[in-house]
Amino acid sequence: MSIYSERIRKMRYYIFAPNEAMLFTKDENIYYFTGMRHSEGSLLITEKKAYLFVDFRYAEAAEKIVSSAQVINSVEREKDICKACVENGVTLLSLEARETNVLQYNRFTELFTKRHSIKLECDGGFDMAIANNRMIKTPDEIEKMQTAQNITEKALTEVLNDLKPGVTERSIAVRLEYLMKLYGAEDVSFDLITITGENTSLPHGVPGDRVVKDGDFFTFDIGAVYEGYHSDMTRTFGIGHINEKQRQVYDIVLKAQKAALDTIKDSVFANQVDAAARDIIKDAGYGDYFGHAVGHGVGLEIHEAPTVSPRSTKLLSPGMVITDEPGIYIPGEFGVRIEDMVLVEHGGYKNFASFTKDLIVI
Repeated sequence: MSIYSERIRKMRYYIFAPNEAMLFTKDENIYYFTGMRHSEGSLLITEKKAYLFVDFRYAEAAEKIVSSAQVINSVEREKDICKACVENGVTLLSLEARETNVLQYNRFTELFTKRHSIKLECDGGFDMAIANNRMIKTPDEIEKMQTAQNITEKALTEVLNDLKPGVTERSIAVRLEYLMKLYGAEDVSFDLITITGENTSLPHGVPGDRVVKDGDFFTFDIGAVYEGYHSDMTRTFGIGHINEKQRQVYDIVLKAQKAALDTIKDSVFANQVDAAARDIIKDAGYGDYFGHAVGHGVGLEIHEAPTVSPRSTKLLSPGMVITDEPGIYIPGEFGVRIEDMVLVEHGGYKNFASFTKDLIVI
């Protein structure tokens, strides 16, 4: 049995009766269960069968790649899905709540419910089941994420040669993306954050024409995608002559980041990890300047379960991959964020990153 067939088998644990089925439309979920990427398709899982509906553009590739589901070259997608449901005696169809808009739901209601008495369920419970399945990473997934991290660090190491007064944020972002793809990334994990000076107080600042100057902090929040899996890391560097306040804030963030790391292990609640970092920043007098969660899950998506926040009561388990990224952001002055991506293990964690977190001044 392939890993994809095994994942479908496990997903069937959430089918509680022979007449229930699940419909996936999210690309990452379809890839997770079939190995087929960028299909723009739909995956139907019933109690005993699985169907991948694609159009002509993807049919040939799907026939070669997919073994966990029957490939259907579909012209009228929704009608073909409905036909398969009727043939399998489906009376309850679960939809991905986050992927189903009102227009789609209304069309499904008309076709599935009104014409064929197939009840629709779109309450978010199905999404939670998918997230729970994807949260625990296999050795193969972990290896791909490590490769993505290695590519990211290799590109970052090289681009630092270009980081000097006079270059723009945007030019660094362009160069970094080029290097990542040159070294094997199929894409970047997100729009790269390469920001300098006062822009570093923006947690998700957008690279622009701001020129790097002496005395700036420069923040890289970056990641690569390798075979569908993401990496995520953040490092902050000093440019030239930085002041004592900048050094002090950097040290506080680094202390907070390490405290959170020391908390990470199985059977710890996610909010305990958040608190370990947040308390240090708060005690240093910068609590109002740290307004986001300490971390999030990473995998086929750059943000996925679990969330590592003050409100998250998720119990960490071996195989989860999360980030640890506290920061301090002082409006109009500067910001500092330091981030690692780590694998939760029994009694501790494994850090995907090897790049130093000591303050480097260029």
